[in-house]
Amino acid sequence: MTQVLHLAGPGDLDKTERMVAAYHALEGFESDEAHRRAALEPLLEGSPHGAVWLIGPKMAPVGYVAVSFGWSIELGGLDGVIDEFWIREAVRGRGMGSEALAALLKALKGAGVAALSLEVAHGNDTAQRLYERAGFSRRDYQYMTWLA
Repeated sequence: MTQVLHLAGPGDLDKTERMVAAYHALEGFESDEAHRRAALEPLLEGSPHGAVWLIGPKMAPVGYVAVSFGWSIELGGLDGVIDEFWIREAVRGRGMGSEALAALLKALKGAGVAALSLEVAHGNDTAQRLYERAGFSRRDYQYMTWLA
């Protein structure tokens, strides 16, 4: 993997949770520290359901990307969903997101992931261009969610 992307582990919980808090505040997601930590801990401890990668220097990351894993008959096997992808505003536009995404796609393909999906907000043209440049394309589906 490149120097821009590092698999997060248990020792990265505090810094990762702070970045998730910043992302959630930016997007207007309601979550508290206990909720974020409970969601992150299994991923950082090696859960087969997903993983988190830190973007930038390992000791002082500037972002993160979280991927959850599932299985798709339609898509041919192991698939993933980019659940969250965030880079500090002060360093956006410098190519780190593109570099991290390229490294992630290469690593996931090498690990046998057949497909990777994501959500992008209507009107977020910058993110849409980033994902299109990386090879993502629109599918004729509407993403729906059921919350327990």
